[in-house]
Amino acid sequence: MPPLMRTLLSAAVGLGFFALPVRVDGRWTVAFDVAVKTLQTTSPTAVSLYALALVAIGAVCSALALRQGASPRLAGFRAPLPFVVLRCAGLALAVLLAFDLAPAWLAAPSTGGLMWGTLVTSVALIVPIGAVALNLLTGYGCLEAAGVIMRPLMRPLFRLPGRAALDDLTSWLGSYSVGLYLTRRLLDQGRYTRREAFIIATCFSTVSVGFVGVVASTLDLLSLFPLVFGTYFVVVYLVAVVQVRLWPTTAIADTHVAPPDPEPEPRGGLLRAALRAASEQARAAPPVSTLMARGLVDGARLACTILGTILTVGIAAVLVAEHTPLFAWLGAPIAPVLAALGLRDAALLAPAVTAGVTEMYIPALLVKDASPAGRFFICELSISQLIFFSSVGPMMLDMFRDVPIRVRDLLAVFALRTALLVPLLAGVTAALQAAGVFDGME
Repeated sequence: MPPLMRTLLSAAVGLGFFALPVRVDGRWTVAFDVAVKTLQTTSPTAVSLYALALVAIGAVCSALALRQGASPRLAGFRAPLPFVVLRCAGLALAVLLAFDLAPAWLAAPSTGGLMWGTLVTSVALIVPIGAVALNLLTGYGCLEAAGVIMRPLMRPLFRLPGRAALDDLTSWLGSYSVGLYLTRRLLDQGRYTRREAFIIATCFSTVSVGFVGVVASTLDLLSLFPLVFGTYFVVVYLVAVVQVRLWPTTAIADTHVAPPDPEPEPRGGLLRAALRAASEQARAAPPVSTLMARGLVDGARLACTILGTILTVGIAAVLVAEHTPLFAWLGAPIAPVLAALGLRDAALLAPAVTAGVTEMYIPALLVKDASPAGRFFICELSISQLIFFSSVGPMMLDMFRDVPIRVRDLLAVFALRTALLVPLLAGVTAALQAAGVFDGME
């Protein structure tokens, strides 16, 4: 098969899996999301045991890798002692939750039920399946073509190479965990610098289309879904333009962790250069079976190392939000600011502004009784803050230790994004309210 044909075919299969729209239970989603949800709902016990096996492999291999003279095969599981402890604690929690041995406060739907039954089992499926699809998408030149075409936009706006556009797309259509997998792989290949990886992880690990629908449905805003998603799409990029030019992003070294593999300078027209770069990559690519097997193994290994950390840190974060007044205290100074920006129910909305750092879904639960405008504001804010410690936070900490991404960096990014988003979204909400968008809604 001609190299260019291989590129076009892999693009059709890969993008089709991530972007093919499918209508399920009255809402639109994508084929990738349907595949994951189908496995979860049709074989919940098997998926739970599979996730438990991944957590166990990650914990045991990480503990063994601490020993002097550990086998080189365990190199991928080596981690600082705190992360090994988190992975082992995650194994203990996983055993309790998988076999229904957890106490009621831990197994509650909003804590262990959310973290194990929804998030951890989802990530356990998403990362390996997504890695297989991504290897098809990127192995035959799609990454090179996107890099050439998008470079004139990505570099001046976001200080990123053009290839980051494909990375960004996988988060929008698939999952932030798939996007983070691709970012890590390209960082290891010398295609991103540390700072570029930090930017992609903290600016573009976006909530997928499907989950935006879940949050909108929870807040009874599904009738406004095009407006909800359109606003979210725009504000994420507006905030990114500012964020990449401020601390902590600017404090991250703009150096490589591997020998650099920069994007080639385009020669001739952009389209011709993109097709040339794609053809060269497709010509050198291994067979499809090799790419798929490599993606499956890489994705499973990554899932082993992150699932325990996600479960431990995520449950701790959710317990703090559920059982302490911390976010009510943190939100108290924010209420006057929200009121000054013209938002009704400011006292009700304020705790939700800070609670998003634990889990993106919790703010929606806190404001279900707010006015339609208030619900819209928190819906947009919670899905646009991007940094939350139930899942994406521990994933970044574990996957990008050598960048490094640290807890203080993530808290600083969360605070910065929130400070930028609150007035921006308050203005959008006020404009929509003045236009009568929320009239007649309860």
